[in-house]
Amino acid sequence: MTTATGDLRLLRVTKRFADTVAVDDLTLTVQQGSFFALLGPSGCGKTTTLRMVAGLEEPTTGRISIGDTDITDTKPYRRPVNTVFQSYALFPHLDIFENVAFGLRRRKVRDVDTQVTQMLELVELAGYARRKPHQLSGGQQQRVAVARALVNHPGVLLLDEPLGALDLKLRRQMQRELKRIQTDVGITFVHVTHDQEEAMTMADTVAVMNHGRIEQIGSPVDLYEHPATTFVANFLGQSNLVDGRVVDRDGDLAVVDVQGHRLGVPTERVHAAGDAVHLGVRPEKVAIQVAADGPDTSGCNSVPGVVLDSSFIGVSTEYLVRLPWAQTVSVVAQNITRDPRLVPGCDVVLTWDRGHTFALDAAQAIDDGVERLAAV
Repeated sequence: MTTATGDLRLLRVTKRFADTVAVDDLTLTVQQGSFFALLGPSGCGKTTTLRMVAGLEEPTTGRISIGDTDITDTKPYRRPVNTVFQSYALFPHLDIFENVAFGLRRRKVRDVDTQVTQMLELVELAGYARRKPHQLSGGQQQRVAVARALVNHPGVLLLDEPLGALDLKLRRQMQRELKRIQTDVGITFVHVTHDQEEAMTMADTVAVMNHGRIEQIGSPVDLYEHPATTFVANFLGQSNLVDGRVVDRDGDLAVVDVQGHRLGVPTERVHAAGDAVHLGVRPEKVAIQVAADGPDTSGCNSVPGVVLDSSFIGVSTEYLVRLPWAQTVSVVAQNITRDPRLVPGCDVVLTWDRGHTFALDAAQAIDDGVERLAAV
């Protein structure tokens, strides 16, 4: 294994399988010591990208390097990279200590006992050293797989959907654990996932992939608050998008006409080449009030509507509201106080801060990135 350290760089990397382009001219820099997530739906090219970094697939074109070392043509076992898979791939006949020690013993590394003991302490499994994998829970097995990879001191740790086999509660616990481990060891983690919450919970930087390309890259907050495409707006969380047209620009504010309603959006949040836009706002940014109360709408965006349905989800309630032009939008209200009048058929007014509004190019499909239920 090489000892290259530094930023992981992919330069104009393309991967073709026959007539299919899995990764399309991808250029990407992952900073050393960061927790980086490749997020996207199945078939977007994220796992193929990870496999090319690991050396399990060869790029059709392009170069891959870590620091100043080009690893594009380096054999997988000689790269400063280790991978943790969803299946964990632990050796069932070896105990936990020997699973972690396996790579060190093959390389005839000295002081194996000390290194393995330290790594088991890091993943909080020091008391499980002599158990077999089948005697551990899924989350514990996952931590063993991480320890086995980290004990080799890779420059980059690759994680391919490592939490996919866990139930929701354990998955959330392991998200915190992986982040803690990455912070403690300071090694670059590159995590592939289709789970938006997982990416936003753990990663310092997220790259959203679609059809082999990166749609947008940034911190979880930046991507969520400032989506640049309809795919990112719909895939990373949920967005209400309505068609409109920019009719005026006054300093820092653009005015968009939506079915006769003039709504404001900061000009810096307008990502459109022309005047035709999809105007967007996240459901939790919208306040819902009974129209008969005459709510104050000055200084904010507002539209009338009628409640179609409501769903109580514990910490919040989701309301489906039909707008005057028959489009349905979602409003998520925290259950601090609940107005019992907000029932189907109730006339309401929706209001939100103009600063929470964004506008995207209408040349994009308005539903791009929306996850749909598979046909039964």
